[in-house]
Amino acid sequence: MINLPKGLIISCQAPVNSPLHHPMIIAAMAQAAVNNGAVAVRIDTPDHIQAVREKVDVPIIGLWKQVIPNYDVYITPQFHHAVAVAEAGADIIAIDATIRNRPGHETVAEIITRIHQELGKPVMADVDTIASAKLAVEAGADIVGTTLFGYTGETKNCTPPGWELLKQIVENLDVFTICEGGISAPEMARKALDLGADAVVVGTAITGIDLLVQAYHLSVMNQR
Repeated sequence: MINLPKGLIISCQAPVNSPLHHPMIIAAMAQAAVNNGAVAVRIDTPDHIQAVREKVDVPIIGLWKQVIPNYDVYITPQFHHAVAVAEAGADIIAIDATIRNRPGHETVAEIITRIHQELGKPVMADVDTIASAKLAVEAGADIVGTTLFGYTGETKNCTPPGWELLKQIVENLDVFTICEGGISAPEMARKALDLGADAVVVGTAITGIDLLVQAYHLSVMNQR
């Protein structure tokens, strides 16, 4: 049973080199998001998940980004990363569900099965293509998100949001569907829901202070 309401989900994250990358600050972002209507939050790293868990009661979609040499997968790439995410207090575990190789010869199907059986948690499959989405659902994924559209070799020439991918998932798969990636305005979030998404994740447009300031700064400097 997926304990995830339909609506707006806020991704509360910050670059590692940012002063905002602190558990208490991420928790404050999450609390502010929930206070203003977010039905859930998406949080990276066990320390941040634990801090957020102490502040909010809404579902936490947890993940752990890892940069592993010789591998492109980085969102909760292995089962032991999922264990840490679950132990930190996440309600749902997000994993990279693309067809790319991952360390330890683990497969998407194996990781999903182990998360279900050993951790008792639902899985959000972050995908890039309809093929990846279908494989993830066949493997038992409870939720599918368009998160990695535009961020893999197969979709590197594509720019999020993945509207067509979203439509394909909604039309072909019976699964809770989340539109994530490239949502930068309220009208775009509304479009995602109109296209059939059950929920929409917004990140940088709301919580990406570092990137937003950089963009404004560059714009101002270019006018001088």
